[in-house]
Amino acid sequence: MVKMETSSTSRDLQELQKKLASLINSIQSNSKVIAFMNSPVGQYLDKHPFVALTLLMFIMVSAIPVGVFLLIVILMSLAACVGVILMEGVLISVGGLTLLCVLCGLGFVSLAMSGTLSVCYVILSSLINYWFSLGSLKHQQILGNKCPMTIQYPDSSRHD
Repeated sequence: MVKMETSSTSRDLQELQKKLASLINSIQSNSKVIAFMNSPVGQYLDKHPFVALTLLMFIMVSAIPVGVFLLIVILMSLAACVGVILMEGVLISVGGLTLLCVLCGLGFVSLAMSGTLSVCYVILSSLINYWFSLGSLKHQQILGNKCPMTIQYPDSSRHD
């Protein structure tokens, strides 16, 4: 039963690996992705994956506050057309300072999240490698390819 579960898991992981490889190939063959990766920024991010992950996390978590800020700016611009210029300046200044504080906080959060994800990746990959190495060792023992654990030497203390 253990052998069937191992082969099923192995087959599922191979299928998942093929799907991920085809997805990665389709993304990497996109002309816009190729142009970006040939730029200096793309080459820098390719050499520094932790910075790329941090930047991605920062962009993801800062999209909503930036959108809300832009909505407030548009609404205040419409209010300025009605004649509330002083209120608009104060609210945009307060909103800008609030956005600055939120983005600084989100920068620290995205740095912590990308660090946590990197640590989780290293731990999980080590556990998976350890698990598969134990499975292959058990498989070798089942087949009878046992490696000698100790080497027996002639007893040198015995004198005939």
